[in-house]
Amino acid sequence: MKRFVWRLQRVLDVKTKQEQVKRIELFRLTEELAGKRSELLMRRRILQDVISDVARTQSPTRMSAQEFCLRHAATNDEQIRRLRQEIAELEARQREKTAELLTIKRFKEGLERLRAEAHERFVRECDRLEQKDSDDKTTSAFARKQCAEDRCEM
Repeated sequence: MKRFVWRLQRVLDVKTKQEQVKRIELFRLTEELAGKRSELLMRRRILQDVISDVARTQSPTRMSAQEFCLRHAATNDEQIRRLRQEIAELEARQREKTAELLTIKRFKEGLERLRAEAHERFVRECDRLEQKDSDDKTTSAFARKQCAEDRCEM
């Protein structure tokens, strides 16, 4: 029996590799996004802790602590704003990568479906040829047997 060969197998292989690459890129992007989100959460938590500590301190030391917090508030706000912007950009890139991955995945699934159909046709054709060959052999064997019997009767 001959081997199944599909002409579009290289295209399917390329799309499979592209899908793997996009998955890795999406995974790395998701990790980076998670890191930025945790950094933002940590900065907010530190800021809240500092503010609550200042609120709990006694009056004489409270003024210097408030002054220190106010001096660094603009820097903290800028860092939080920068992190939010980076998170928004990463989320947009993540959506783009997800869309690209889905497009490649759909294309690959379509190719896999076509390959399965081509393989089914190949198997049916091989079965049909095998059956035809078997029928030919049976017919030939029967004809030889009949011919031999006819010669014996003469």
